[in-house]
Amino acid sequence: MNLHQIVILPVVLPLFCAAMMLLFWKAAAAHRIINLIGSMLSLLVSGMLLAGVRAHGILTLAIGGWPAPFGVVMVADLFSALMVVITAVVAFATALYSMGSMDPGREKYLYYPLLQFLLMGINGAFLTGDIFNLYVWFEVMLIASFVLLALGGERGQIEGAIKYVTLNLLSSAIFLAAAGMLYGIAGTLNMADLARMIPALGQKQLLTVVAVLFMIAFGVKAAVFPLFFWLPASYHTPPAAVSAVFAGLLTKVGVYALIRFFTTIFVHDTGFTHTLLLASALLTMLTGVLGAAAQNDFRKILSFHIISQIGYMILGLALFTPLAIAGAIFYILHHIIVKTNLFFVSGVVARMKGSYKLKEIGGVYAAHPLLGLLFLIPALSLAGIPPLSGFWAKFLVIKAGLDLGDYLAVGVALVVGLLTLFSMSKIWNEVFWKEDPRGEGGHAGPEYRPDNPAQKRLVLAPVVLLAAITVIIGLYAGPFFELARQAAAQLLDSSGYIHAVLGVR
Repeated sequence: MNLHQIVILPVVLPLFCAAMMLLFWKAAAAHRIINLIGSMLSLLVSGMLLAGVRAHGILTLAIGGWPAPFGVVMVADLFSALMVVITAVVAFATALYSMGSMDPGREKYLYYPLLQFLLMGINGAFLTGDIFNLYVWFEVMLIASFVLLALGGERGQIEGAIKYVTLNLLSSAIFLAAAGMLYGIAGTLNMADLARMIPALGQKQLLTVVAVLFMIAFGVKAAVFPLFFWLPASYHTPPAAVSAVFAGLLTKVGVYALIRFFTTIFVHDTGFTHTLLLASALLTMLTGVLGAAAQNDFRKILSFHIISQIGYMILGLALFTPLAIAGAIFYILHHIIVKTNLFFVSGVVARMKGSYKLKEIGGVYAAHPLLGLLFLIPALSLAGIPPLSGFWAKFLVIKAGLDLGDYLAVGVALVVGLLTLFSMSKIWNEVFWKEDPRGEGGHAGPEYRPDNPAQKRLVLAPVVLLAAITVIIGLYAGPFFELARQAAAQLLDSSGYIHAVLGVR
């Protein structure tokens, strides 16, 4: 196989796995096995892709032999390759967790094929080099995620799914309108071609309008202020495995698109666009963490914290220095692992205690001290406690703010970190430390399932895996930061991207 052909494998492999599952329509056991094997192969393929990019530079594949910018092109630079690798890690963890936690009803109605279609859309969005095809991959993600969100037909799920799909369809309409306007101005939607042409184009004010439209479209998908309210209304409604993969990956596709567009394409008016991003980032951080502090439901607290942490990533983009962009990329990698793991832990607790409501549960540490430790690792990392991965992620972004003298942004980031620690402490005190208010039984509720040793191992294994990755990133942050720094350098100097895709300098 040609090295460049590896670029398409993270998209083709989930599609092939989903198609294989559909051949065994009602065989849930076969679906589980194919999903697990597919996730393991995705890990292998994504690792090969990252190794290929590091060794040989940016890899491209022109679909159908049509050269860019006329045909569809798939592009893997360091940023997209890192995102594909972290997606594969989450997919593997979710495959294990789902085998131990997913109910037979949802498995019967094609949960695993839908999960693979979702991963196909996510990887396609990371690897495409064309704006219209980015729109297509967003729609693949939207369809698969909507069905996963509504699968089971419970009232809360349907309500959350309607809010989710309505806002995301509006986002898609704005995205399509912005793409049409950009094509009318530039005559191309190839990202490398746009990066080459936009500095020489006139109509700068109209380009800024288009840039703001893309900012709104991706802002909805990333859940930034004031476009975030669909997320806490929907992410707490499906099973924990679905919540976890949504929390870890879906909003990060929107963040990825914002970083890609506002480092590679729309850099003609950074005084306006990145100031707007800065204001949105600070408000996102504050509203998310204050919303979390007001909640008394395990998954609702975590859902609001997705919003506040997205703010740190957008802050790195808004500061727009090499260190800040590297910090934003490092933050994404850290947060995907940590947030996925926290939702996994919430599902394990609900499995034991029958509820996600803080006032109804307790005594988890006394009964299961290992689970308490496994919660503390991602929780303290989310709050930025050293030496865990979240400390270095926050440190990089805050250091970039100090270097620029933006003390307001630094102050907000520090306050949000303290409030995040408060929320995590509240979960610890209510869920793990205090005695169960319902006594030792404390198991009444629809989520409760009696312990099955095999299933217990399957739900705890991914929690242990992701906690270990969090500790490793924290203790050995240097190599991970170097990858993020190199990825940021590729984004800020688009000449290598343009040459790899178009063959011109």
